[in-house]
Amino acid sequence: MDKGAITSYFDVAQLVLYMFWVFFAGLIWYLVRENRREGYPMEADRGVIEGWLPVPEPKTYLLPDGREVQAPSGKASTIPFNAERLQGQGGSAYVPTGDPMLAGVGPGSWVERHDEPELDGEGHPKIRPLSLFEGYSVSAKDPDPRGMTVYDGHGEPAGTVSDLWLDAPEAMFRYLQIEVATDAGPRQVLCPMGFARVTRDRVEVHALLAPQFANVPPTRAGDRITLLEEERIVAYYGGGLLYAEPRRAEPLV
Repeated sequence: MDKGAITSYFDVAQLVLYMFWVFFAGLIWYLVRENRREGYPMEADRGVIEGWLPVPEPKTYLLPDGREVQAPSGKASTIPFNAERLQGQGGSAYVPTGDPMLAGVGPGSWVERHDEPELDGEGHPKIRPLSLFEGYSVSAKDPDPRGMTVYDGHGEPAGTVSDLWLDAPEAMFRYLQIEVATDAGPRQVLCPMGFARVTRDRVEVHALLAPQFANVPPTRAGDRITLLEEERIVAYYGGGLLYAEPRRAEPLV
């Protein structure tokens, strides 16, 4: 018998290999089950789909602000499903019903995040208007969009930038605050920086058309934004990429 062999057909290296296979299979099982803590069981036309692994038992998580949440929570979503089948039978595409910009489906989908602001390490809201901060400003090397006119997807003026919203811990501007005209008078709305193109003399937001800025979801307070409000605002601009005008939903060629 060779040195280190248990039998003439089975040695330590082979045993270690088998142990690794068992460990790796268990790891995959664990990760797939943990992945089912949110979004499962899925609701579909043919009923509730749980998948080939069962949904795990609820686990309690302690958040930095002291709150406790459970996942899976067992709570059904309260978001209405504002869409219908294009052809009326299973397998066909869905199209939004009502105002597609506010339907909450497709590129305009959003989830029910916590309706409180994200906090920094000192317990203050992370994202606030630049006008409320001391010691922060726009870099002299970059154009300051405050006071610039905002132009929509057709190049038409939609409003004027009145402020910037700063994520202080990250030292990044997250939103433009835009003053737009509405039937009820001027209104301040937010635009995610990712949807804006800032040049030396103008700001371009191609996702929306000028009249649609008036319907951007509002914030509950003028000096902070909650996670849920962020979700809905970003979803509105995302929906505009496809639904702002009918031709955007048509084939490219």
